[in-house]
Amino acid sequence: MILVFGATGNVGSAVVRELAVAGSEVRAVVRQPERASLPAGVEAVAGDLADVATLRPSLAGVDAAFLMSGYDGTDDLVPAMTAAGVERVVLLSSSAAPSGDLSNAVARYHIMSEQVVRDAGVAWTLLQPNSFMTNTFQWIPQLRTGDLVRAPFANVAVATIDPADVAAVAARALVSADLEGCSLRLSGPEALRPADRVRILATALGRELQFEAVPNDVARREMSESMPVEYVDAFFSFFVDGTIDETTVLPTVREVLGREPRSFADWVATHQQRFR
Repeated sequence: MILVFGATGNVGSAVVRELAVAGSEVRAVVRQPERASLPAGVEAVAGDLADVATLRPSLAGVDAAFLMSGYDGTDDLVPAMTAAGVERVVLLSSSAAPSGDLSNAVARYHIMSEQVVRDAGVAWTLLQPNSFMTNTFQWIPQLRTGDLVRAPFANVAVATIDPADVAAVAARALVSADLEGCSLRLSGPEALRPADRVRILATALGRELQFEAVPNDVARREMSESMPVEYVDAFFSFFVDGTIDETTVLPTVREVLGREPRSFADWVATHQQRFR
């Protein structure tokens, strides 16, 4: 039995699909099982990652678990999984974790979650992906009002990754011992600036989209309206100060899956109806 937390999220839902197609026995943790859309044969159970007491019943009979970093209950949940007999944990972490920078608010919660998993006494695999292609959905409100897309960090080329590729690597790690003890940095196949992504999206949609760079001072002000200042500082550290490298294209997906990661154009082709 494989337990998947975050089973309706960008990566978690794809992990569930990968495992279900492969014929694995899957239990998906969701907040509202009666409303969850899951593949046939997948068991849906209620639970909240911020409340470990709600999760204990879901651990019975579980051999491996897919877990996300950064939740308040992680310190209690991982020991609870170990006590319940879970033998393997695959943790969705971040490209920020290898920095080891505990002064960075975003890096810190990934680093601390990784340490909890390493210390748990179970087999583990850590996934450290670049920014997701699904972050492009943030542009949808702008596309509904016109053809101008504004975005910060315009000069930073990022090899964004399709969450489905992260999920495919996670599924491999959940069902095999081959990736035990590995910290896997994951990227997409090409480094693109925001303007490049806008151009690819414009071609797919048949629209004459324009890109406008948001200056750093304006970006800081706008980001501060929707997230804590320590997180804003973290992203400026990443993409202005360059404390992480999401530009370098990494071979990890190809090495694990035997195929190239999906391109941004491929991802857009799959999801273009969301942008229309």
